[in-house]
Amino acid sequence: MKIVEISVFHRPLPIKGKPYKMALQELTTLDSTIVRITTDSGLIGYGEFCPLGPAYQPQHMLGGRAALQEICPHLIGMNPLLIDRVYDVMNQALCGSLYAKSAIDMALWDIAGKTYGVRICDLLGGAIREKVPSYYAIGLTSPDEAAEIAKEKQAQGFRRLQLKVGGRELQEDIAAVHKVSEVLATGSTLAVDANRGLLPRDAINLSLACKELAFVMEQPCQTYEQCLAVRQHIARPLYLDEVIEDLNTLLRAISDNAADGFGMKQSRVGGISKMRTIRDVCHVAGLPITSDDSWGGDLVASACLQLGATIQPQLCDGVWVAAPYIDGHYDPDNGLSVKQGQLSLPSGFGLGIEPHINTTETALMSFG
Repeated sequence: MKIVEISVFHRPLPIKGKPYKMALQELTTLDSTIVRITTDSGLIGYGEFCPLGPAYQPQHMLGGRAALQEICPHLIGMNPLLIDRVYDVMNQALCGSLYAKSAIDMALWDIAGKTYGVRICDLLGGAIREKVPSYYAIGLTSPDEAAEIAKEKQAQGFRRLQLKVGGRELQEDIAAVHKVSEVLATGSTLAVDANRGLLPRDAINLSLACKELAFVMEQPCQTYEQCLAVRQHIARPLYLDEVIEDLNTLLRAISDNAADGFGMKQSRVGGISKMRTIRDVCHVAGLPITSDDSWGGDLVASACLQLGATIQPQLCDGVWVAAPYIDGHYDPDNGLSVKQGQLSLPSGFGLGIEPHINTTETALMSFG
């Protein structure tokens, strides 16, 4: 089997309702990139990446598409089933840009699943469960509104909530943590996520002001070193997210005892292939992870879920997907939605998602 064509498309993903607000940016729409790989056997695989705006991390939409222009011509004629060898060629063609490579990697796994007649989770060792808990991120908002959203989402079945803080007066963050904690039901858990938006001083003060409350503090500060310093002064679990950009930084964090768990973004670390290794390393280390991505539609959602279904339940803090924040699906028949706080694995082979791309639609770029 050989790759004969790679085409790249875009999909706008408007955010329904209020803007999605975090400490460092506010978003009303995202622009996702879909990669379609066609083989000489007629099998087609799909991948996707969707950075969370231009200021969440160094990854951004135009940069990813420029990276694909550099990478894709080198892959024509390769066997898509030899995923590690294709990854070697991607690395030789372009240093870094793991998020662009993640979309190609996803499409290759999709082809592999379709070739062998199995789901991606089966190729990753097998699903431990067919339904995996999701969690809901409450954007930066007033303490009272955050508490109302927390009640609403728990009633919808979410048992893990993430509360955004940072980028405003610290007292408002402290009040929001208290308000949400007051409505937290038995069996529900809370992560307080600053997305790098707190100074070390403020992260420590927030923790001290809420010392009687149970929650995980997630990525409080801008740098790895700042988060490590904060960890020495707080008596609660600390998770790292944005600063874990690849397997090397994960291994460093484990060696430094820098975190009690990790919020992992699939595209940030290079796709399904890299997340598989991270899953296994964290399993050995006994550290929980989430199986997420920064944003995206059904393709990203399925990739995160396929990996998440293979994580031991006690080490899986959930699968976050953008579905509750956007309208519509790439695949109306098989698109993923959260129901009673759970995501169900698609039944189809590979990703189990076939995005509808009009035959008259012009690709942003095409190779082969």
